[in-house]
Amino acid sequence: MFMLRMTLEEYKTYLQRKNKRSKYRNRRTEYDGYTFDSKAEAEYYKLLKLRKRAKEIKSFLLQPEYLLQEAFEKDGKKYREIKYIADFEITHNDGSIEVVDVKGTLTQVFKLKMRMFHKLYPYKLTLVKLENGRFVELDN
Repeated sequence: MFMLRMTLEEYKTYLQRKNKRSKYRNRRTEYDGYTFDSKAEAEYYKLLKLRKRAKEIKSFLLQPEYLLQEAFEKDGKKYREIKYIADFEITHNDGSIEVVDVKGTLTQVFKLKMRMFHKLYPYKLTLVKLENGRFVELDN
């Protein structure tokens, strides 16, 4: 059996390097005191701030939560609630609500949550991706 030996300092360095890598190669970005999961998400936040200042939209929220399924217990086993946490919720000037998610990759878990969201909520769900410095809408 092969065994690797590291000093405590080497192990700490290894853990720091390992924790910095993102599964989808996103880089956490801080802006206006908020930490965003990706640079694209931070850029979309900046765009929403400009749209609000120009009075194109009424308001927006960051990280709104939507309950998809309540917690329950069956046969003595407890199941946690299922939530969908979007990136943004936009309230338009006419009062309509649009939920926006900035995506790089559409995972199977997200696709399932998206279907549940469409079943339970009347809001428009928009998926966007940053390509060549511009946001493009994805099909959902």
